[in-house]
Amino acid sequence: MAILKPFRGLRPPAGIAKDMASRPYDVLNSEEAREEAKGNPYSLLHIIKPEIDCPPGTSEYEPVVYDTARKNIDRFRANGWLIHDDTDYLYIYAQTMDGRRQYGLAGCAGVEDYMNDRIKKHELTRKDKETDRMKHVKVTNANMEPVFFTYRAVPEIDNIVKLYTENNEPEYDFVADDGIGHHFWVIKDTVLTGELVRLFARVPYTYVADGHHRTAAAALVGNEKKVANPDHTGDEEYNFFLAVHFPDRQLNIIDYNRVVKDLNGLDETAFIKKLEDIFVIDEKGADIYKPASLHNFSMYLQGKWYSLTARKGTYNDNDPIACLDVTILSEMVLDNILGITDLRTDKRVDFVGGIRGLGELTKRVDSGEMKVAFALYPVTMKQLMDIADTGNIMPPKTTWFEPKLRSGLVIHLLD
Repeated sequence: MAILKPFRGLRPPAGIAKDMASRPYDVLNSEEAREEAKGNPYSLLHIIKPEIDCPPGTSEYEPVVYDTARKNIDRFRANGWLIHDDTDYLYIYAQTMDGRRQYGLAGCAGVEDYMNDRIKKHELTRKDKETDRMKHVKVTNANMEPVFFTYRAVPEIDNIVKLYTENNEPEYDFVADDGIGHHFWVIKDTVLTGELVRLFARVPYTYVADGHHRTAAAALVGNEKKVANPDHTGDEEYNFFLAVHFPDRQLNIIDYNRVVKDLNGLDETAFIKKLEDIFVIDEKGADIYKPASLHNFSMYLQGKWYSLTARKGTYNDNDPIACLDVTILSEMVLDNILGITDLRTDKRVDFVGGIRGLGELTKRVDSGEMKVAFALYPVTMKQLMDIADTGNIMPPKTTWFEPKLRSGLVIHLLD
């Protein structure tokens, strides 16, 4: 059964919480982070993207960058910008976007749950990114950013969270610059905390929704510390890491689209001809066309949008991987026609989160940077969980969760 553990959070005073809260480290590059943190000494980006405090051009993997992260967290604590709670708590972290609110339980997940696959994954991780985050965890001795987990909803948990948030004022309550609301409660009722832990123990599995590299790094560091400690008991804080757990029915997965630099030597007419073997094609003109259902795609090529509906036989709805639209596109088009065999390394393809809108696809093709764009219908939560439950892995860049968790509202120390 899944672990949900209260912990003594390291948190900002309410007056600077909005300024400290930042986007996750992996959704913006060094230049964007430097600009976002400009003039804001409280931004957590000084710790999670510490290269912004090094000379421009410094690689984020340089030893000086990790050393800067350690110095910055020490400085934040010395300045009173991060304060340790006096006892173990669970926390509620809610987000509001486009009038829809989702409520997550922030607490510690178990390293053993990760090692024993009670925490299910649906994406592969890259070793270099794992190593980077492991170094960061070690130098800060902390899980600086929460990972985003989901689980099959438990009505009793939903009811407790609903009643608590309706009857208690949040510790933090602000709207970020992107218009997304962030609301954070500290559950100070110990009886209620015990009940939530008991109820969560009935959850057989949790699922990594977003943050596979941070999850892997946190678990691997915890496991290293276990192996290195001859007096290990299992109760040490390094056996746990920071996660926010959202019930599945509250979450929204949005599209994750592709743009490609060239047509692999084909002209537009020959390319469309090859596509006709895979799709029923309907030209839509210059106005943006959004995929209407599973197995329907949109394509932007040479100033025109097209509807592409996959023909029978190009997918298998009884197979959790073969039924995915991203599989159809990856295998039938990107690989077979365009010669893109490795989505992780091929520089001819790029990925655009649906939060940017389909106008971003038009822009990148019309600029001449890219030749063709494909938009996909979003993956469902059921598809994600079915894939994780069967031990399968989704193709790269399949799911995009929005809103993203803000980092800096609560931090978990490993001692």
